[in-house]
Amino acid sequence: MDIRELTARRREVRGKGGARRLRRDGLVPAILYGGQAEPLPLALTPREVQRLLQAHAGGGVLVNVCIAGDAEPRTAVLRDLQFHPVRDTLLHVDLQAVRMDEEITVEVPLHVVGEAAGVKQQSGMLAVLLRTIQVACLPSAIPERLDVDVSALRIHDVVTVADLRLPEAVRVITPSTQPVVTVAPPVVEEVAAPVPAAEPEVVGGGTGEEGEAGEEQAEKSRR
Repeated sequence: MDIRELTARRREVRGKGGARRLRRDGLVPAILYGGQAEPLPLALTPREVQRLLQAHAGGGVLVNVCIAGDAEPRTAVLRDLQFHPVRDTLLHVDLQAVRMDEEITVEVPLHVVGEAAGVKQQSGMLAVLLRTIQVACLPSAIPERLDVDVSALRIHDVVTVADLRLPEAVRVITPSTQPVVTVAPPVVEEVAAPVPAAEPEVVGGGTGEEGEAGEEQAEKSRR
């Protein structure tokens, strides 16, 4: 895996007020934690973070954090990113310091490949049940994504985590029985039963008391 560079500077002012001031200045607050050192507040450039995300197809982005004033960069993983719920702007970044010779746990996205036979030939519906899985590996072995080939799937077939092909240096943490994708049968629309036609209403001259009263009235009129 390529290790990309991310420039940063130490953040002197903390708290909500300091974070708002940073954002007004076009920066985003971040925290670097892990390892033997105390958590280190940092300030990053949002565009640089977005550039890293666009260049990386999946999760677990490995970076060398170049902090202004430090002689050596610090290797870390982009662990969490917070975005504004409406404007979708970057609000905060969590970075976890890592050692290249120590295993870490990361989320890796799953990518569906192919067209399922159950969809193409049986008019079924492909249902993706899991979007990411958790794996453990050395930082240099973090996969950008894992492909899931669904070409042979027919209706009711299921791919589980145990069916995924992982690189040799990567072991899965997500339970092996967890379903990943399946092909559901087509939805059959129920045809409503026909409603019986209502009997026509008889107007003027029926039977019973009302009919008898109408006949009497007609007889009186003729007299």
